Amino acid sequence: MKAIVQLAQGSADGLRLQEVEKPTPKANEVLVQVHAATVTAGDVVMRKLPRLVYPVLALMGLKRKSIPGHEFAGVVEAVGDDVTRFRAGDHVFGTTTGLRVGANAEYVCVPETSKSGVIAEKPANISYEQAAALPVGGMTALQILRKANIQHGQRALIYGASGSVGSYAVQLAKYFGADVTGVCSAANFEMVQSLGADSVIDYASGDFTHNTQTYDVIFDAVGKTSQKKLKNVLAENGVYLSVKGSTSEKLEYLSFLGELAEKGQIKPYIDARYPLEQTPAAHRYVETGRKKGNVVITVVNS
Repeated sequence: MKAIVQLAQGSADGLRLQEVEKPTPKANEVLVQVHAATVTAGDVVMRKLPRLVYPVLALMGLKRKSIPGHEFAGVVEAVGDDVTRFRAGDHVFGTTTGLRVGANAEYVCVPETSKSGVIAEKPANISYEQAAALPVGGMTALQILRKANIQHGQRALIYGASGSVGSYAVQLAKYFGADVTGVCSAANFEMVQSLGADSVIDYASGDFTHNTQTYDVIFDAVGKTSQKKLKNVLAENGVYLSVKGSTSEKLEYLSFLGELAEKGQIKPYIDARYPLEQTPAAHRYVETGRKKGNVVITVVNS
């Protein structure tokens, strides 16, 4: 099968399209023909980390991937003898977190159940590309926002609203009943408004932290600010959240997001699509920090 292989840490030049052996599912594994995958900011970080860091990350369930890519959507081709939730022909999506191989390939084997990654039935009404872009950013935003226990009518500020996590945070905060303000660059106003934000602030147009408006929930979805910097606009007894907080992946989170997507209450925003062989170019684009929402790798044109 064709796969992107990471030959060296550092530059995206170390990513090469190669022929590798097609995996065979173990008893507890599902073999998925990948139709779409992604390149996330996390993929770029992992690519650039020195090898010496990986033994420490392994203690947290993260491993260096010989084939990158943490998100996928596709069709089950085969299942191991112990698998009960899936069968050949099922349409699925999920993550490869905790595995040594990722989804930037024509096929990937993933455990039916895992302490790290998750796999679930793909929502029927969204494309493989949209489904592939949902798990990581969606589960991160969901888990962090739930800490705030948002009540209907509260005011929520999403800092970094045009990124992957931020784009889901805007939609989820609206779903939970908040009046949502997104903070992003002026170039991304239309995109953030299309996600349902009630108002949008240009982070570069002045110091909004001195405004009189305060927010019950502030979520820094890009990890570029702090509670101290935003204290003037955080309401008394307000909740400050940051993407820097620890998160985990659970089937219940992914299933919940799938249900919302199927009902049209959340929609993955795709900024750019690249074919598998252009995965290094996708990495370079994500590395610029200018992406909106998600960057998808199309493996099978559906």
